[in-house]
Amino acid sequence: QVQLVESGGGLVQAGGSLRLSCAASGRTFSTYAMGWFRQAPGKEREFVAAINWGGRTYYADSVKGRFTISRDNAKNTVYLQMNSLKPEDTAVYYCASYPVSSYSSKNPPRYWGQGTQVTVSS
Repeated sequence: QVQLVESGGGLVQAGGSLRLSCAASGRTFSTYAMGWFRQAPGKEREFVAAINWGGRTYYADSVKGRFTISRDNAKNTVYLQMNSLKPEDTAVYYCASYPVSSYSSKNPPRYWGQGTQVTVSS
């Protein structure tokens, strides 16, 4: 069974930064693509960013240029560095593990973390 545990959420002022971490266990971490999603109150969960096993990255247009996804295979951890945060970034952020090595919007994640709250005040 794969376990994903997020950390690093919190309250930050607009323009500030946060770094989320997701520690994975239960499978060969480096083999699979990883991603971040978020869900704001009253809205559907949406894709934020993904990273392939080899390091290629993908971003939603809304976060491109502000967020950076990265991974440390030695630590079985994926990160989301969030800069220039806006109030509209407020959401619960979820770490996700894909069943394949390369990200595709056609292949949904197989495993999910429990989520971490990010709140950006104006």
